[in-house]
Amino acid sequence: MDIFTILFWVIAVALFIVSLIKNRQKTFDAMKKSKGMMKNMIGEIIGVIFLIGFILTMVPPESIKDFLGSSNAFISTIMSAIVGSITLIPAFVAFPLVGSLVDAGASVVPAVAFLTTLTMVGVVTFSLEKKEFGLKFAFVRNTLSFGFAVFIALFMGVVI
Repeated sequence: MDIFTILFWVIAVALFIVSLIKNRQKTFDAMKKSKGMMKNMIGEIIGVIFLIGFILTMVPPESIKDFLGSSNAFISTIMSAIVGSITLIPAFVAFPLVGSLVDAGASVVPAVAFLTTLTMVGVVTFSLEKKEFGLKFAFVRNTLSFGFAVFIALFMGVVI
């Protein structure tokens, strides 16, 4: 385990103890609710694990390195941002998928572009957004989100 994981565990255990001391009944009620929520999500979590494994099995690591590697970072960043804008995947699926892609050889910059556009830009949901908020708002929000997502990815490339 790295230092951040250990730190998060220490903080979680400390806050759990504080919660038990403050109100034991509310703490146990919250644990019961979270157990019920986990029962509802376990199928999706297992599905995510299988989906990531399937994608990484079907797409060889060499292809990931070629497409998302550091050979042409700007083009792969823009292409990843476009794919992320079109794709509709829940965030709890996207984070482990992107982590697996980076582990398989993808560069961080295109991976960040994919992840940020995946969560910030909605080409698939554009018609619903246009209906609810209007064309101008939907267009400006998605355009700005795409631009900021690419900026964030390029900034991450400079920082990391």
